[in-house]
Amino acid sequence: MADNTNISSINTPLAVVLIGCGRVAEKHLKAISKLKGLELKAVVDVNPESSKRLLSSVKGFSNVKTYSDYKTAIDEIRPAVVSVTVPSGLHYQIARYAMEHGANLLLEKPMTMSVSEAREMFELSKKTGLKIAMGHIYRYLPIVGLVREDIAEGKYGKVTHGTIYVRWGHGEDYYSSAAWRGTWKSDGGALMNQTIHAIDLLVWLMGSEPEEAQAMIAKRLRNIEAEDLGMAVLRLENGALAQIEGTTATIPSKHTAEFSVFCENGQLSMGLDSGKPHLNILSVKPNGKTKKMNGYYIRKQFKEGGLFSYKCALNPHLGIYKDLYDSILENKDPIADAYSGFSSVDTLLGIYKSAKEERPVALPLTDDFDSTDMTGFFG
Repeated sequence: MADNTNISSINTPLAVVLIGCGRVAEKHLKAISKLKGLELKAVVDVNPESSKRLLSSVKGFSNVKTYSDYKTAIDEIRPAVVSVTVPSGLHYQIARYAMEHGANLLLEKPMTMSVSEAREMFELSKKTGLKIAMGHIYRYLPIVGLVREDIAEGKYGKVTHGTIYVRWGHGEDYYSSAAWRGTWKSDGGALMNQTIHAIDLLVWLMGSEPEEAQAMIAKRLRNIEAEDLGMAVLRLENGALAQIEGTTATIPSKHTAEFSVFCENGQLSMGLDSGKPHLNILSVKPNGKTKKMNGYYIRKQFKEGGLFSYKCALNPHLGIYKDLYDSILENKDPIADAYSGFSSVDTLLGIYKSAKEERPVALPLTDDFDSTDMTGFFG
């Protein structure tokens, strides 16, 4: 176990250092501002103006220190929690350094850009006892966890299959705003960046790990190195199939995502359409009649989680931080834990490997595979 002397008192807020002051960082600050058990001590970015802009965007952080070097920040502050929101290609080196210096992690997706590095982070978490909470935001939405429990307990019978589509359109301005976007080394394409959340959620809901992936990817509209469209089918260990579509080659003003799980005696569909959530949960009774279960789960979620759980729908990072805080104090695994980070990377890179080699690929991968192994795929 790690020497967590810097979190020994539950009466003292846990010190947080946030590394990376880009788009998603504001959601982190808003979440931290609402939790008394956490205190933001510093933000880190190679661009000082980014740090200033971030701290001025949310009230209450005017006295927070700023750094340009993450190692200096970690060494001086010795935080209990390090939040990593930098480009994906930098996740591994920063996350590893933070854990080697005693910090728990809130790590944005993907965990790393290679299977071996993701496995190393998972093993490091097990060895040290330090927690990794992945930014798999969909696990923290209201009702999702309750439905997963009922599926796992067999309330809806055998899981037959699941589907997801993530049509998260981005124009050329999005990709040109930063040189790392859409590159194999630092970002990946529509599957790695925009769809990995959904893949994680679908597999988690279906209650079984992937054992095989078959996929195709394409570059249809966007001027990037990686794919702007990907489709895949996963075979899970329990025999169920999962169908995946992820793309940024759609209308940027209409972001949509849909998740569906089909079972012997029911089905779940939920998603977002231009920011508006929708939900449809059906149960088939022994008499063959279909009953809508939305109200049942809404009432149960409110009873168990109160208003806090519904606030997480507006900012899932609020749920991630609260869950990580509880996990540290109670020495339990976060809802989106270190293994989920490894598994989602392994699955995603298995999808890429299948597309590259034009064949089904067994999961988990036995040999290392890195996103840069896809370099030159589109010529």
